[in-house]
Amino acid sequence: MQKESIITSGNAAIDTQDSEQENLLLIILISCVATIGGFLFGFDSGVINGTVDGLKLAFNSDSMGTGFNVASMLLGCAVGAFVAARLADKLGRKTILIVSAVFFIISAWGSGVSLSSVEFIFYRIIGGLAVGAASVLAPAYISEIAPAKYRGMLTSIQQVAIISGLFTAFVSNYYLAGIAGASIEPLWMGFEAWRWMFWIELIPATLFLIALMFIPESPRYLVMKKENDRAKVVLTRLFGEQSAQAKFSQIASSLAEDKHEPKLADLIDDKTLRIRRIVWVGIGLATFQQLVGINVVFYYGAVLWQAVGFSEADALMINIISGAVSIAACFITLFTIDKIGRKPYLVLGSIGMAITLSILVYAFAQAGMDDNGNLIIGDMGTTALVAANAYVFFFNLSWGPVMWVMLGEMFPNQIRGSGLAVSGFAQWTANFVITMMFPIMLGSIGLAAAYGFYTICAFISIGFVVKFVHETKGTELENMEG
Repeated sequence: MQKESIITSGNAAIDTQDSEQENLLLIILISCVATIGGFLFGFDSGVINGTVDGLKLAFNSDSMGTGFNVASMLLGCAVGAFVAARLADKLGRKTILIVSAVFFIISAWGSGVSLSSVEFIFYRIIGGLAVGAASVLAPAYISEIAPAKYRGMLTSIQQVAIISGLFTAFVSNYYLAGIAGASIEPLWMGFEAWRWMFWIELIPATLFLIALMFIPESPRYLVMKKENDRAKVVLTRLFGEQSAQAKFSQIASSLAEDKHEPKLADLIDDKTLRIRRIVWVGIGLATFQQLVGINVVFYYGAVLWQAVGFSEADALMINIISGAVSIAACFITLFTIDKIGRKPYLVLGSIGMAITLSILVYAFAQAGMDDNGNLIIGDMGTTALVAANAYVFFFNLSWGPVMWVMLGEMFPNQIRGSGLAVSGFAQWTANFVITMMFPIMLGSIGLAAAYGFYTICAFISIGFVVKFVHETKGTELENMEG
Protein backbone atom coordinates (compact mmCIF):
# COMPACT_ATOMS: atom_id res chain seq x y z
CA MET A 1 0.00 0.00 0.00
CA GLN A 2 1.34 3.46 -0.93
CA LYS A 3 2.05 5.99 1.76
CA GLU A 4 -0.78 8.38 2.44
CA SER A 5 0.74 10.23 5.35
CA ILE A 6 -1.10 13.49 4.87
CA ILE A 7 -4.39 11.63 5.11
CA THR A 8 -3.85 8.58 7.26
CA SER A 9 -1.32 9.69 9.83
CA GLY A 10 -2.85 9.88 13.29
CA ASN A 11 -0.47 12.72 14.11
CA ALA A 12 -1.22 14.77 10.99
CA ALA A 13 -0.34 18.43 11.34
CA ILE A 14 -3.79 19.41 10.19
CA ASP A 15 -6.79 17.60 11.61
CA THR A 16 -9.48 18.02 9.02
CA GLN A 17 -12.24 15.86 10.45
CA ASP A 18 -13.95 18.50 12.54
CA SER A 19 -13.53 21.70 10.57
CA GLU A 20 -14.78 22.57 7.10
CA GLN A 21 -12.12 25.25 6.80
CA GLU A 22 -9.37 22.78 7.70
CA ASN A 23 -10.79 20.33 5.18
CA LEU A 24 -10.51 22.98 2.50
CA LEU A 25 -6.97 23.89 3.53
CA LEU A 26 -5.93 20.27 3.24
CA ILE A 27 -7.61 19.86 -0.13
CA ILE A 28 -5.84 23.01 -1.37
CA LEU A 29 -2.52 21.63 -0.12
CA ILE A 30 -3.04 18.32 -1.91
CA SER A 31 -4.17 20.15 -5.07
CA CYS A 32 -1.04 22.29 -5.06
CA VAL A 33 1.14 19.18 -4.87
CA ALA A 34 -0.67 17.70 -7.87
CA THR A 35 -0.25 20.89 -9.83
CA ILE A 36 3.54 20.83 -9.54
CA GLY A 37 3.05 18.52 -12.51
CA GLY A 38 1.35 21.43 -14.25
CA PHE A 39 4.31 23.67 -13.37
CA LEU A 40 6.66 21.15 -14.98
CA PHE A 41 4.29 20.89 -17.95
CA GLY A 42 4.64 24.66 -18.40
CA PHE A 43 8.38 24.76 -17.75
CA ASP A 44 9.10 21.90 -20.13
CA SER A 45 6.95 23.57 -22.81
CA GLY A 46 8.46 27.03 -22.32
CA VAL A 47 12.13 26.17 -21.84
CA ILE A 48 12.46 25.20 -25.52
CA ASN A 49 11.61 28.82 -26.39
CA GLY A 50 15.08 30.11 -25.50
CA THR A 51 17.05 27.13 -26.80
CA VAL A 52 16.13 27.19 -30.50
CA ASP A 53 19.31 29.00 -31.58
CA GLY A 54 21.43 26.62 -29.52
CA LEU A 55 19.72 23.59 -31.05
CA LYS A 56 20.27 24.92 -34.57
CA LEU A 57 23.97 25.44 -33.94
CA ALA A 58 24.62 22.28 -31.88
CA PHE A 59 22.80 19.93 -34.24
CA ASN A 60 23.25 21.89 -37.51
CA SER A 61 19.51 21.61 -38.25
CA ASP A 62 17.42 23.33 -40.94
CA SER A 63 13.95 24.79 -40.39
CA MET A 64 12.28 21.37 -40.73
CA GLY A 65 14.77 19.76 -38.34
CA THR A 66 14.43 22.61 -35.86
CA GLY A 67 10.66 22.35 -36.01
CA PHE A 68 10.84 18.64 -35.22
CA ASN A 69 13.34 19.21 -32.39
CA VAL A 70 10.88 21.66 -30.85
CA ALA A 71 7.77 19.60 -31.59
CA SER A 72 9.19 16.16 -30.79
CA MET A 73 8.13 16.42 -27.16
CA LEU A 74 4.53 16.69 -28.32
CA LEU A 75 4.61 13.19 -29.82
CA GLY A 76 5.38 11.91 -26.34
CA CYS A 77 2.66 14.16 -24.93
CA ALA A 78 -0.01 12.63 -27.15
CA VAL A 79 1.02 9.09 -26.24
CA GLY A 80 1.54 10.02 -22.59
CA ALA A 81 -1.91 11.57 -22.25
CA PHE A 82 -3.62 8.57 -23.83
CA VAL A 83 -1.67 5.83 -22.05
CA ALA A 84 -1.53 7.57 -18.66
CA ALA A 85 -5.27 8.19 -18.52
CA ARG A 86 -5.93 4.53 -19.32
CA LEU A 87 -3.29 3.23 -16.88
CA ALA A 88 -4.65 5.52 -14.17
CA ASP A 89 -7.83 3.43 -14.19
CA LYS A 90 -5.74 0.30 -13.60
CA LEU A 91 -2.86 1.47 -11.38
CA GLY A 92 -4.16 4.67 -9.80
CA ARG A 93 -3.83 8.42 -10.36
CA LYS A 94 -1.06 8.82 -7.81
CA THR A 95 1.05 5.96 -9.17
CA ILE A 96 1.07 7.34 -12.71
CA LEU A 97 1.87 10.85 -11.46
CA ILE A 98 4.91 9.40 -9.66
CA VAL A 99 6.04 7.74 -12.89
CA SER A 100 5.64 11.07 -14.70
CA ALA A 101 7.85 12.78 -12.09
CA VAL A 102 10.63 10.26 -12.74
CA PHE A 103 10.29 10.87 -16.48
CA PHE A 104 10.54 14.65 -15.95
CA ILE A 105 13.86 14.13 -14.17
CA ILE A 106 15.25 11.85 -16.90
CA SER A 107 14.16 14.23 -19.66
CA ALA A 108 15.58 17.36 -18.03
CA TRP A 109 18.97 15.74 -17.55
CA GLY A 110 19.07 14.04 -20.96
CA SER A 111 17.97 17.06 -23.00
CA GLY A 112 20.88 19.04 -21.60
CA VAL A 113 23.55 16.39 -22.25
CA SER A 114 22.40 15.50 -25.78
CA LEU A 115 25.03 15.64 -28.52
CA SER A 116 22.79 14.89 -31.51
CA SER A 117 19.25 15.52 -32.71
CA VAL A 118 18.36 11.84 -32.34
CA GLU A 119 19.51 11.77 -28.72
CA PHE A 120 17.80 15.09 -27.97
CA ILE A 121 14.52 13.93 -29.53
CA PHE A 122 14.63 10.71 -27.48
CA TYR A 123 14.86 12.61 -24.20
CA ARG A 124 12.27 15.18 -25.28
CA ILE A 125 9.80 12.40 -26.08
CA ILE A 126 10.36 10.98 -22.58
CA GLY A 127 9.59 14.46 -21.25
CA GLY A 128 6.54 14.50 -23.46
CA LEU A 129 5.25 11.29 -21.89
CA ALA A 130 5.54 13.02 -18.51
CA VAL A 131 3.88 16.23 -19.70
CA GLY A 132 1.03 14.31 -21.33
CA ALA A 133 0.42 12.30 -18.19
CA ALA A 134 0.53 15.34 -15.89
CA SER A 135 -1.67 17.41 -18.19
CA VAL A 136 -4.66 15.06 -17.98
CA LEU A 137 -4.17 13.44 -14.56
CA ALA A 138 -3.55 16.53 -12.41
CA PRO A 139 -6.92 18.18 -13.25
CA ALA A 140 -8.71 14.81 -13.08
CA TYR A 141 -7.17 14.02 -9.70
CA ILE A 142 -8.08 17.45 -8.32
CA SER A 143 -11.65 17.12 -9.61
CA GLU A 144 -11.94 13.78 -7.81
CA ILE A 145 -10.87 15.13 -4.40
CA ALA A 146 -12.48 18.58 -4.52
CA PRO A 147 -15.98 19.64 -3.37
CA ALA A 148 -18.19 20.62 -6.32
CA LYS A 149 -18.51 24.25 -5.16
CA TYR A 150 -14.72 24.73 -5.20
CA ARG A 151 -13.83 22.35 -8.01
CA GLY A 152 -13.47 24.96 -10.73
CA MET A 153 -11.22 27.14 -8.58
CA LEU A 154 -9.01 24.26 -7.45
CA THR A 155 -8.71 22.75 -10.93
CA SER A 156 -7.85 26.19 -12.32
CA ILE A 157 -4.74 26.12 -10.13
CA GLN A 158 -3.44 23.71 -12.78
CA GLN A 159 -3.41 26.48 -15.38
CA VAL A 160 -1.83 28.92 -12.92
CA ALA A 161 0.87 26.30 -12.37
CA ILE A 162 1.32 25.78 -16.11
CA ILE A 163 1.72 29.50 -16.75
CA SER A 164 3.96 29.86 -13.71
CA GLY A 165 6.13 27.12 -15.17
CA LEU A 166 6.24 28.91 -18.50
CA PHE A 167 7.00 32.20 -16.77
CA THR A 168 9.77 30.62 -14.70
CA ALA A 169 11.28 29.06 -17.82
CA PHE A 170 11.19 32.42 -19.62
CA VAL A 171 12.84 34.19 -16.66
CA SER A 172 15.43 31.44 -16.31
CA ASN A 173 16.19 31.51 -20.05
CA TYR A 174 16.50 35.29 -20.00
CA TYR A 175 18.95 35.41 -17.11
CA LEU A 176 21.02 32.42 -18.18
CA ALA A 177 21.37 33.85 -21.69
CA GLY A 178 22.20 37.23 -20.17
CA ILE A 179 24.91 35.81 -17.90
CA ALA A 180 26.50 33.86 -20.77
CA GLY A 181 26.02 36.64 -23.34
CA ALA A 182 23.77 34.48 -25.56
CA SER A 183 22.05 31.10 -25.38
CA ILE A 184 24.77 29.52 -27.54
CA GLU A 185 27.70 30.81 -25.41
CA PRO A 186 29.38 28.72 -22.65
CA LEU A 187 28.11 29.25 -19.10
CA TRP A 188 29.13 27.18 -16.07
CA MET A 189 31.57 24.26 -16.32
CA GLY A 190 32.04 25.02 -20.03
CA PHE A 191 28.50 23.96 -21.01
CA GLU A 192 26.44 26.26 -23.21
CA ALA A 193 23.67 28.31 -21.60
CA TRP A 194 20.94 26.47 -23.52
CA ARG A 195 21.95 23.20 -21.85
CA TRP A 196 21.64 24.78 -18.40
CA MET A 197 18.16 25.99 -19.37
CA PHE A 198 17.09 22.33 -19.41
CA TRP A 199 19.01 21.31 -16.29
CA ILE A 200 17.29 23.97 -14.14
CA GLU A 201 14.16 21.83 -14.44
CA LEU A 202 15.77 19.12 -12.29
CA ILE A 203 14.97 21.20 -9.18
CA PRO A 204 11.14 21.30 -9.47
CA ALA A 205 11.04 17.79 -10.96
CA THR A 206 12.76 16.32 -7.90
CA LEU A 207 10.48 18.32 -5.59
CA PHE A 208 7.45 16.91 -7.44
CA LEU A 209 8.64 13.33 -6.98
CA ILE A 210 9.18 13.80 -3.24
CA ALA A 211 5.89 15.65 -2.63
CA LEU A 212 3.83 13.00 -4.43
CA MET A 213 4.82 10.46 -1.80
CA PHE A 214 2.72 12.37 0.74
CA ILE A 215 -0.63 12.76 -1.02
CA PRO A 216 -3.49 10.21 -1.04
CA GLU A 217 -4.87 8.17 -3.88
CA SER A 218 -8.11 9.44 -5.42
CA PRO A 219 -11.06 8.16 -3.35
CA ARG A 220 -13.07 7.59 -6.52
CA TYR A 221 -10.31 5.36 -7.88
CA LEU A 222 -10.23 3.45 -4.58
CA VAL A 223 -13.98 2.84 -4.70
CA MET A 224 -13.66 1.75 -8.33
CA LYS A 225 -11.02 -0.82 -7.26
CA LYS A 226 -13.25 -1.88 -4.33
CA GLU A 227 -10.71 -0.70 -1.74
CA ASN A 228 -13.59 0.67 0.28
CA ASP A 229 -11.84 0.98 3.65
CA ARG A 230 -9.03 3.10 2.19
CA ALA A 231 -11.57 5.19 0.30
CA LYS A 232 -13.56 5.87 3.48
CA VAL A 233 -10.41 6.91 5.36
CA VAL A 234 -9.49 9.39 2.62
CA LEU A 235 -13.02 10.76 2.34
CA THR A 236 -13.31 11.14 6.12
CA ARG A 237 -10.12 13.12 6.42
CA LEU A 238 -11.13 15.32 3.48
CA PHE A 239 -14.80 15.95 4.22
CA GLY A 240 -15.50 14.83 7.79
CA GLU A 241 -17.12 11.58 8.94
CA GLN A 242 -20.75 12.45 8.25
CA SER A 243 -20.17 13.87 4.77
CA ALA A 244 -17.71 11.10 3.91
CA GLN A 245 -20.29 8.34 4.32
CA ALA A 246 -22.76 10.13 2.05
CA LYS A 247 -20.04 10.83 -0.50
CA PHE A 248 -18.89 7.19 -0.43
CA SER A 249 -22.43 5.94 -1.05
CA GLN A 250 -22.87 8.38 -3.92
CA ILE A 251 -19.62 7.31 -5.61
CA ALA A 252 -20.33 3.61 -5.10
CA SER A 253 -23.84 4.00 -6.51
CA SER A 254 -22.62 5.77 -9.66
CA LEU A 255 -20.08 3.03 -10.34
CA ALA A 256 -22.39 0.15 -9.44
CA GLU A 257 -24.66 0.94 -12.38
CA ASP A 258 -21.99 -0.29 -14.82
CA LYS A 259 -20.78 -3.32 -12.86
CA HIS A 260 -17.46 -3.61 -14.70
CA GLU A 261 -13.98 -2.12 -14.80
CA PRO A 262 -13.74 1.02 -16.96
CA LYS A 263 -12.62 0.30 -20.52
CA LEU A 264 -12.18 2.19 -23.79
CA ALA A 265 -15.30 0.59 -25.26
CA ASP A 266 -17.37 2.49 -22.67
CA LEU A 267 -17.00 5.54 -24.93
CA ILE A 268 -19.48 3.90 -27.33
CA ASP A 269 -23.15 4.26 -26.42
CA ASP A 270 -24.73 0.81 -25.96
CA LYS A 271 -28.03 1.96 -27.45
CA THR A 272 -26.86 3.85 -30.55
CA LEU A 273 -23.54 2.00 -31.02
CA ARG A 274 -21.95 5.38 -31.72
CA ILE A 275 -19.28 7.31 -29.87
CA ARG A 276 -20.93 9.26 -27.07
CA ARG A 277 -21.63 12.92 -27.82
CA ILE A 278 -19.75 14.03 -24.69
CA VAL A 279 -16.57 12.44 -26.11
CA TRP A 280 -16.82 14.51 -29.30
CA VAL A 281 -17.32 17.63 -27.20
CA GLY A 282 -14.18 16.77 -25.23
CA ILE A 283 -12.20 16.23 -28.43
CA GLY A 284 -13.52 19.52 -29.80
CA LEU A 285 -12.54 21.47 -26.70
CA ALA A 286 -9.08 19.90 -26.66
CA THR A 287 -8.46 20.53 -30.36
CA PHE A 288 -9.72 24.12 -30.55
CA GLN A 289 -7.49 25.05 -27.61
CA GLN A 290 -4.54 24.36 -29.93
CA LEU A 291 -5.98 25.55 -33.25
CA VAL A 292 -6.08 29.14 -31.99
CA GLY A 293 -2.25 29.05 -32.08
CA ILE A 294 -1.41 29.74 -28.45
CA ASN A 295 1.54 27.38 -28.30
CA VAL A 296 3.17 29.05 -31.27
CA VAL A 297 3.56 32.02 -28.93
CA PHE A 298 4.83 29.78 -26.12
CA TYR A 299 7.27 27.68 -28.15
CA TYR A 300 8.39 30.21 -30.76
CA GLY A 301 7.94 33.48 -28.88
CA ALA A 302 11.62 34.44 -29.09
CA VAL A 303 11.76 33.51 -32.78
CA LEU A 304 8.51 35.38 -33.48
CA TRP A 305 9.61 38.67 -31.92
CA GLN A 306 13.07 38.47 -33.48
CA ALA A 307 11.30 37.96 -36.81
CA VAL A 308 9.58 41.32 -36.42
CA GLY A 309 12.76 43.16 -35.49
CA PHE A 310 13.42 42.70 -31.75
CA SER A 311 16.80 41.54 -30.44
CA GLU A 312 17.16 38.15 -28.69
CA ALA A 313 17.34 39.87 -25.28
CA ASP A 314 14.25 41.99 -26.03
CA ALA A 315 12.38 38.95 -27.34
CA LEU A 316 13.10 36.97 -24.17
CA MET A 317 11.96 39.94 -22.05
CA ILE A 318 8.70 40.10 -24.03
CA ASN A 319 8.17 36.45 -23.13
CA ILE A 320 8.49 37.36 -19.46
CA ILE A 321 5.92 40.13 -19.86
CA SER A 322 3.54 37.71 -21.59
CA GLY A 323 4.03 35.23 -18.75
CA ALA A 324 3.13 37.86 -16.15
CA VAL A 325 0.01 38.83 -18.13
CA SER A 326 -0.94 35.14 -18.33
CA ILE A 327 -0.66 34.62 -14.59
CA ALA A 328 -2.81 37.69 -13.91
CA ALA A 329 -5.52 36.38 -16.24
CA CYS A 330 -5.45 32.94 -14.62
CA PHE A 331 -5.93 34.41 -11.16
CA ILE A 332 -9.04 36.29 -12.31
CA THR A 333 -10.53 33.01 -13.56
CA LEU A 334 -9.35 31.13 -10.48
CA PHE A 335 -11.48 33.26 -8.14
CA THR A 336 -14.55 33.67 -10.36
CA ILE A 337 -15.05 30.48 -12.39
CA ASP A 338 -17.25 28.81 -9.77
CA LYS A 339 -19.50 31.89 -9.73
CA ILE A 340 -19.58 32.81 -13.42
CA GLY A 341 -19.32 29.30 -14.86
CA ARG A 342 -17.28 27.57 -17.55
CA LYS A 343 -19.22 28.28 -20.73
CA PRO A 344 -19.37 32.10 -20.40
CA TYR A 345 -15.59 32.21 -20.05
CA LEU A 346 -15.11 30.06 -23.14
CA VAL A 347 -17.36 32.33 -25.22
CA LEU A 348 -15.67 35.49 -23.93
CA GLY A 349 -12.23 34.04 -24.61
CA SER A 350 -13.07 32.99 -28.15
CA ILE A 351 -14.42 36.45 -29.00
CA GLY A 352 -11.42 38.18 -27.42
CA MET A 353 -8.91 35.94 -29.17
CA ALA A 354 -10.64 36.34 -32.54
CA ILE A 355 -10.46 40.15 -32.27
CA THR A 356 -6.87 40.38 -31.02
CA LEU A 357 -5.63 37.82 -33.57
CA SER A 358 -7.28 39.88 -36.31
CA ILE A 359 -5.31 42.93 -35.14
CA LEU A 360 -2.09 40.86 -35.16
CA VAL A 361 -2.76 39.71 -38.70
CA TYR A 362 -3.23 43.31 -39.83
CA ALA A 363 -0.04 44.43 -38.08
CA PHE A 364 2.03 41.61 -39.55
CA ALA A 365 0.58 42.27 -43.01
CA GLN A 366 2.00 45.82 -42.89
CA ALA A 367 5.54 44.57 -42.19
CA GLY A 368 8.32 44.92 -44.75
CA MET A 369 11.56 43.05 -45.33
CA ASP A 370 15.18 44.10 -44.83
CA ASP A 371 18.09 43.02 -47.03
CA ASN A 372 18.53 39.82 -45.01
CA GLY A 373 14.93 38.75 -45.43
CA ASN A 374 13.91 39.65 -41.87
CA LEU A 375 10.56 41.26 -41.11
CA ILE A 376 10.55 44.94 -40.22
CA ILE A 377 7.28 45.81 -38.55
CA GLY A 378 8.00 49.51 -38.02
CA ASP A 379 5.28 51.69 -36.50
CA MET A 380 2.97 48.73 -36.02
CA GLY A 381 5.38 47.08 -33.56
CA THR A 382 3.68 48.53 -30.49
CA THR A 383 0.25 47.58 -31.83
CA ALA A 384 1.42 44.02 -32.44
CA LEU A 385 2.95 43.78 -28.98
CA VAL A 386 -0.20 45.03 -27.24
CA ALA A 387 -2.47 42.81 -29.35
CA ALA A 388 -0.30 39.75 -28.71
CA ASN A 389 -0.40 40.27 -24.95
CA ALA A 390 -4.16 40.91 -25.09
CA TYR A 391 -4.54 37.66 -27.01
CA VAL A 392 -2.49 35.80 -24.37
CA PHE A 393 -4.64 37.44 -21.65
CA PHE A 394 -7.92 36.28 -23.23
CA PHE A 395 -6.59 32.74 -23.73
CA ASN A 396 -5.47 32.41 -20.12
CA LEU A 397 -8.70 33.96 -18.90
CA SER A 398 -10.68 31.29 -20.70
CA TRP A 399 -9.53 28.37 -22.84
CA GLY A 400 -6.26 27.92 -20.95
CA PRO A 401 -7.75 26.99 -17.55
CA VAL A 402 -11.35 26.21 -18.49
CA MET A 403 -10.56 23.49 -21.03
CA TRP A 404 -8.60 21.54 -18.41
CA VAL A 405 -11.32 22.14 -15.80
CA MET A 406 -13.98 20.78 -18.11
CA LEU A 407 -11.98 17.75 -19.26
CA GLY A 408 -11.34 16.86 -15.63
CA GLU A 409 -14.99 17.03 -14.62
CA MET A 410 -17.32 16.68 -17.64
CA PHE A 411 -17.12 12.90 -18.06
CA PRO A 412 -19.14 10.47 -15.89
CA ASN A 413 -17.06 8.40 -13.44
CA GLN A 414 -17.17 5.26 -15.56
CA ILE A 415 -15.66 6.90 -18.66
CA ARG A 416 -13.53 9.65 -17.09
CA GLY A 417 -10.23 7.86 -17.70
CA SER A 418 -11.09 6.82 -21.25
CA GLY A 419 -12.60 10.22 -22.09
CA LEU A 420 -9.47 11.96 -20.83
CA ALA A 421 -7.29 9.54 -22.79
CA VAL A 422 -8.98 10.31 -26.11
CA SER A 423 -9.34 14.05 -25.49
CA GLY A 424 -5.77 14.36 -24.23
CA PHE A 425 -4.48 12.49 -27.28
CA ALA A 426 -6.43 14.85 -29.55
CA GLN A 427 -5.12 17.92 -27.70
CA TRP A 428 -1.47 16.95 -27.97
CA THR A 429 -1.78 15.72 -31.56
CA ALA A 430 -3.22 19.10 -32.57
CA ASN A 431 -0.46 20.77 -30.56
CA PHE A 432 2.16 18.77 -32.48
CA VAL A 433 0.70 19.60 -35.89
CA ILE A 434 0.38 23.33 -35.14
CA THR A 435 3.90 23.54 -33.68
CA MET A 436 5.50 21.51 -36.47
CA MET A 437 3.78 23.52 -39.18
CA PHE A 438 4.56 27.02 -37.87
CA PRO A 439 8.19 27.33 -39.10
CA ILE A 440 7.09 25.87 -42.44
CA MET A 441 4.16 28.31 -42.70
CA LEU A 442 6.43 31.18 -41.64
CA GLY A 443 8.82 30.43 -44.49
CA SER A 444 6.19 29.72 -47.14
CA ILE A 445 3.09 31.87 -46.64
CA GLY A 446 4.41 34.40 -44.11
CA LEU A 447 3.54 35.45 -40.58
CA ALA A 448 0.29 37.26 -41.42
CA ALA A 449 -1.21 34.29 -43.29
CA ALA A 450 -0.15 31.85 -40.56
CA TYR A 451 -1.90 33.96 -37.92
CA GLY A 452 -4.85 34.34 -40.27
CA PHE A 453 -5.44 30.59 -39.94
CA TYR A 454 -5.44 30.83 -36.13
CA THR A 455 -7.87 33.76 -36.37
CA ILE A 456 -10.35 31.73 -38.43
CA CYS A 457 -10.18 28.90 -35.89
CA ALA A 458 -10.88 31.35 -33.05
CA PHE A 459 -14.03 32.58 -34.82
CA ILE A 460 -15.21 28.99 -35.44
CA SER A 461 -14.66 28.12 -31.76
CA ILE A 462 -17.31 30.69 -30.77
CA GLY A 463 -20.01 28.72 -32.58
CA PHE A 464 -18.71 25.42 -31.24
CA VAL A 465 -19.01 26.55 -27.62
CA VAL A 466 -22.43 28.13 -28.08
CA LYS A 467 -23.92 25.07 -29.79
CA PHE A 468 -22.25 22.06 -28.17
CA VAL A 469 -20.79 22.88 -24.75
CA HIS A 470 -22.98 22.55 -21.65
CA GLU A 471 -22.33 24.15 -18.27
CA THR A 472 -20.89 21.93 -15.51
CA LYS A 473 -20.65 24.50 -12.72
CA GLY A 474 -21.71 23.12 -9.33
CA THR A 475 -22.64 19.65 -10.64
CA GLU A 476 -21.32 16.69 -8.63
CA LEU A 477 -19.10 14.33 -10.62
CA GLU A 478 -21.53 11.48 -9.89
CA ASN A 479 -24.27 13.47 -11.65
CA MET A 480 -22.36 14.18 -14.88
CA GLU A 481 -24.25 12.86 -17.90
CA GLY A 482 -22.70 11.47 -21.04
